[in-house]
Formats: sequence, C-alpha cells, structure tokens
Amino acid sequence: MKYNNRLKFTPTVEAILSEAEQIALEYKTTVIGSGHLLAAFADFYDNHGSASIHNQGLEKEDIDIELETASLGLPELPKKATTSFSPRLEELLELSQYLANENGKNEIGTDHLFYILVSDSDSYAHRILNTLGVNVNKLLKEFLEKTRLDIRPIMNRKAVLPASKRQAAGAVDPNSKTPTLDSVARDMTKLARDGKMDPMIGRDKEVERVLQILSRRTKNNPVLVGEPGVGKTAIAEGLAIKLVTNDVPEDLQNKRLMSLEISAVLAGTKFRGEFEDRMTAIIDEVSSSDDVILFIDEIHTIMSSGGGMDGTLDASNILKPALARGDLQLIGSTTFDEYQKKIEKDSALERRLARVVVEEPSADDTVAILSGLKSKYEEYHNLKIEDSAIDAAVKNSVRYMPNRKLPDKAIDLLDEASARVKINNLEHDGTYQKAQEDLKAIDEKINLAFLSHELLEIKELREQKSLIEKKLDKHLSRKKKTNDTKVTELDIIEVVSDLSGVPVSQMTQSEASRLVKLESELHERVIGQDEAIGAVSRAIRRSRSGVSDPRRPIGSFMFLGPTGVGKTELAKALSASVFGSEDNLIRVDMSEYMEKFSTSRLIGAPPGYVGFDEGGQLTEKVRQKPYSVVLLDEIEKAHPDVFNILLQILDDGFVTDSKGRKIDFRNTIIIMTSNIGATALRDEKTVGFGAKDSAADYKAMKSRILEELKKAYRPEFLNRVDETLVFHNLTEDEVQDIVKLMAKSVIERLKEQNINLKVTPTAAKHIAKTGFDPEYGARPLRRAIQREFEDKLSEKLLAGEIKEGDTVTIGVSNDKINFKVK
Repeated sequence: MKYNNRLKFTPTVEAILSEAEQIALEYKTTVIGSGHLLAAFADFYDNHGSASIHNQGLEKEDIDIELETASLGLPELPKKATTSFSPRLEELLELSQYLANENGKNEIGTDHLFYILVSDSDSYAHRILNTLGVNVNKLLKEFLEKTRLDIRPIMNRKAVLPASKRQAAGAVDPNSKTPTLDSVARDMTKLARDGKMDPMIGRDKEVERVLQILSRRTKNNPVLVGEPGVGKTAIAEGLAIKLVTNDVPEDLQNKRLMSLEISAVLAGTKFRGEFEDRMTAIIDEVSSSDDVILFIDEIHTIMSSGGGMDGTLDASNILKPALARGDLQLIGSTTFDEYQKKIEKDSALERRLARVVVEEPSADDTVAILSGLKSKYEEYHNLKIEDSAIDAAVKNSVRYMPNRKLPDKAIDLLDEASARVKINNLEHDGTYQKAQEDLKAIDEKINLAFLSHELLEIKELREQKSLIEKKLDKHLSRKKKTNDTKVTELDIIEVVSDLSGVPVSQMTQSEASRLVKLESELHERVIGQDEAIGAVSRAIRRSRSGVSDPRRPIGSFMFLGPTGVGKTELAKALSASVFGSEDNLIRVDMSEYMEKFSTSRLIGAPPGYVGFDEGGQLTEKVRQKPYSVVLLDEIEKAHPDVFNILLQILDDGFVTDSKGRKIDFRNTIIIMTSNIGATALRDEKTVGFGAKDSAADYKAMKSRILEELKKAYRPEFLNRVDETLVFHNLTEDEVQDIVKLMAKSVIERLKEQNINLKVTPTAAKHIAKTGFDPEYGARPLRRAIQREFEDKLSEKLLAGEIKEGDTVTIGVSNDKINFKVK
C-alpha cells in the first residue's frame, strides 16, 4: 500500500487502513476507495467513528453487500497485487492531516479521518450510508458532540465540499482574499451572472435611492424597510444584476454583493470567543478588500446573535465600529416592526444606517412584475401561463388575501396554481404513472434481495431500474417540447378557494346575477320578514357594486324584535348565500362580555396578562376568516366599553388587536341582535299570530322598540349602523311554512333510506298550532316536530312497521297526528 510520506497515522488508523486494503483485495480491486475504508471502520469497535456506525444499527456485513454488488463481474486479481489509494481518498487523507495539525496533533487520528470521510458528500462511502438509510447529518452531529472536534479550519477552507457545492456556495480558489466570508456568504453577483436571479420589475425609485446612499462618503449603508412580502430582497437581487451589467455609478462598478448568512456564521461556534473570531475575520477580510458590499437579509437578527452567554458580544456590536470607520459597506432589509423593536432602540447602529422605505406595489405594478416573471415559472413548471391567469392572481389575491402583501401573495397564487396543474397533468399521464409503479415495485424487490443476499439479482434489478429511469427521462423530455398545458383563470380561482374557504362556484358564477337573486335565496330559508331581507340585500348590493364606502364593512345591521322570528336564521342564510357556507358565520355571545375586564378578550389580553399569546376571541377568528358574517348575539348584555371597539370597526373597517396587528373587517357583514323592548312587548301581549290588526300591531311594536333602543345606546353608535331592522311577528301561514321547511329535512333524511315521506297541510297546521309559543316564537316548533314526527317514525322503523321502499303519509285524525304506510 503506497501513500504520501508526509502523512502520519496513529497505530489505530494504520490498522484500519490495513483492513481497508484487505477488503479492497477481497472485492477484486487494487484501488482502495472510501467504501473500503468505511467497511474497515465498521469492523472496529474501539473508536468514536466505529461506534457512530454501530449506533446506526449497521454492521460490516451491511456495507459488504454494497461492495460485493459493485464488484460483480470483475476479474480475479494476481496473487501479488500492489495496492494504492484512489485519488479522492488521497485528497481526503491530506485533509485529515490538515485537520489533525489544526487541532494540535501531528498524526491523523480516527476522529479526524472519520469526519473527513463521512462529510464528503461526493464519496462512495457517503452514498453507501445514504443507500442504507442513514441520516448522515444526524450521524455527524452526534459524532461531533462526542468528540468535540474543532472543524472550523475545514469549514473555512470549504475543501470538504464537493465541487458542485463549492461552486454553488461561491467558494473561490485558495488565493481568495475573503476565504472566511466565502464560506458563510452567498455571492449574489455570481448568481446573477449565471442567470440564477429573477429579474427585478419596477422599483426604479427604490433602487435609485439605494445607489445614492451607496455612493455617499459616509453613512453609506442603506437598510430596506417594508412589510413582509413587498419585495425587499428582490431589490437586493435586482441590484446584483445591475452590478453585473455595470449599470451602476462608476465607484460601484466591479463590486461583489455578498449575502451574509448570520445562521451560517453562528454554526459550529460552541465555545466562547469562536463567534467573535469568525465575525472579526469577516470584517477584516471585507475591510482589506475594496470590492465587497455585504447584504444581510433580516438585519434585525444581528441584534443578540452570538451574544447573551458568557459575556460574548452580539454581531451588531462587532459591526458598529467597522461601520463607524467606514471600513465596510452594508445593505440590510427588515420589517417596520422589527426595525422599531430592534434597530431604533440602538441609536448608535441606527445613525450609521440610512432607511429606505419599500411600499407595497399597486395592482398594475404587480401585473407587470408577474408578467416579467412569467417565463421563469413557465420554464420551471413546463407549461404556459395565460395573461388572464396573471390578472386573476392579482385581483383575487387583493380581494381574498387581505392580510398579506403584493406582490408576494400574487406570486404565491401563480406558483401554486402552476404546481397544481403540473401535478394534475402528471396524474393523468399513463406512461408516467406506469413508470412510477414499476420503479416502486423494483425498489421493493431490491429490498427483499438485500435481505436474502441475492447479489446477482440486485445487480439485474438495478440495471432494470436504470433502464426505466432513462425511458422516463426521455418521455418527460419529449413531453416538455410538445406540452401545451395552460394555467387559466379557473386554476387560480381553485387555489384561492382552497386558501380562503370561499367555494369555487361562488367565485366563478357571475356575482351580479347572484346578488340580483339574493332575496329569493334568502326567502328559501327565512320565512316572512320581507322588509328585513330587502334591506339586507340592498346594503350588500350597494357594497358589491362599489357605490358604498369601501373602507367600511360590507354591511352592519341591528336585528330587533321578538324572539324566535328568524333573526339568527337570517344571519346563517346570509353566510351561506354571500360567502358560500354557514361555516363562515362567526358567532359571539355578548353575554360573556358583561364585565369591564372581559372586554379586552375581544381584541386580546394586553402584554403581560394571561392569554396574550392567544389573541382576541373576535379578532383571531376574523383574521383567519376575513370573509364572514359576524353575529354579535344579545348585544344589549355587553359592557359599554365593548361599544367603543365596535365604533372603530363600524366606521373605519378595522381594529388593532393587542399585538398591534390591523384586523380587516371590510369584507365582513356585521349583524347585532337584541331583545331590547321584548319584555315590555310580552307584558302588552302584542306577540303571536292571530291579531286582528297586524299592521297596527307592528307599527306600535316598532315604535316601542326603537324608543327603548335610543334609551339604551348612544347616538354615535346607532348612527354608524347601516340598518336598524325590527322583525315582524309571525302570522299563522308563516308558521305553517316554517313547519314545512323543518319537515323537509326529515323527508331528505328518510329519502336516503329509500322511504318516501309526505306531510299533509293539515299535519303542518296541527304542528303550527300545538308547537308555536307566542313567548318563544318558532323555536318550540323544532321540539314539536321531534316529538310528533321523528320519535314516532323511529319507533315504527325499529318495530318493522315502516320498511325500505314504503311511502308514509303524515296526517291528522281526531286532532292527533297519524301515519299511513303504503
């Protein structure tokens, strides 16, 4: 076995290398590779590396199967064969010697060799571990925790990474002036030069401001401040493209924009002083080089990064002196909240940064941005994106995702819709599905062959798998050239429907036609109450047509009148008709907010109080479902302080919760129910059907309720409510219609059992008379139907008197409900 004389090994390592030589010869090769070395480690038990392998449940025999499979078909070796290390293993041994020396050792120990062997993701040993289902990252983490090996020298050199990853990470040759920076930063200008950056559309004003600040003599460190998703990082990427094309002032030409990852700087710094050493090395490298501009995304993370333990400094305190001297240039990005919480508090840091506010782009600007990015997404997803899909992504993201910002939310819609179409297209591709099934079957056969050590079968199966994969690649490549799949407006709408909970049919059907028919939809569920239904429908049409104030909720209503006449049912019907489902009804029982201290629960407990992290009981529900009917039941029981919160919601369309977030109520319908005046009305016995002069009764009732309303609520509150509606008493005919409506649900349930149920008008009239209570309205009708219909039907079904296929007619005989079965 030949190796470089400069390499020095401990006796254990020499024994492991000798074992690796024997294993290589056993498998008919004179070249000792990393796989043979891994098997040799697995054959030992007295070192950390071997223990790490065994802790994964692996033995030498598991690795031997892989080596034997690879050696099938090789000729026998001569008796006296001379062995040597493979070129890659030579490199790994050199690195092991370097690591040993940097750790104060002259000889390569088992820890040094094992770490270098396993961390090389290009090596055969690494591939064997992956094949055997080992999580290599977890293995290395546990190994380093046990050995306390200092791997910083290797991290800085980037030598252990494969060539492809070294290039992606922006690593340079050993003569680089910034080796430490290169190991923890991304070269954005190189990525831009390689065409790996998305183009920047618009933002000319912000980019010009950044270039002006960078060109200043002092305080030339811009920080981009804006809401999440408005495109702060995209501006930095656009600047990298401008640096590559030299479309910048002369003093900025030929500079590199390096994105510094604070998490990468922190990685592996376990001991006191390591983080400061690395940060100082980065600053020294940038200071000595005049062609680097640092970019720190989420710059607020430098506050307290690395600090807080054993008196260590955080990144901001290390950077501040360099910024003050002008030794380095820095671009940062952060949100308004984080800027205020972290950076504004540190006046010394803030003075050295120049704030650039990044506003949310308009809908038209977002359409232009998406049009510019369209080709990137078409190429990635292998499909065509229609212009109407781009318009739909912007329009629907604005309407149905109010809590997020453009252009991020529109880009997400377009990307997800494209992914959805691509996946659906593959699911309907017979050739693709057949290939996937074949590959899955072969993988299962390979696993079984491993268990029985059928090496020839494993080799044949792997060849079959490789052949299928090649055919599949050709099929997908051919399909890519001829593919005419398109992302349409409907695809965007389906994704929005999934995200917002608004059914697709509600979004695709012409809203104008739906709103015109709104009264008839509501009347299908709410009997009577023409005045209330008409007023609610008119208010919603005003909002949807753009005539009413867009800054206020869609509509706000006060529902008054006797109990059990349809106030809550109208709220449910509105939720189903306008927003597609009763699930979009947010019901809040205001009797829970009678005390002054309970008022804060609506918008969330203040900081420091129990329940702060949970958010407000009203605001959280609206934040999660911004398209909802908000039903505030029995509003008269709420504490007066609740109305101060409602004033802002009704007037401005939003409220700020305890965490400082603006909760948007502009897409909600707010309904407040109240029983004010109901007690007095019951005393006067004006409630119930059968009154001789119903119009006169209603007029008197309405006058009395509105009078009580003015006494109970402040004028500024009542003036902000769109409509105050007093519900009518129910007439006898209306109560009978309600009985028929309730009976319909029983008929539908029995139809599922193939039983035809008919309810005669006389039966409905009987239930209306016996079940209606003037004091409680129509609510007792449901109990009457359960008692007279459901209970007796269930008894007859269980007794076998009613069977599948029967027709049951419910009528009245001798003033009692009877059943006729045919």
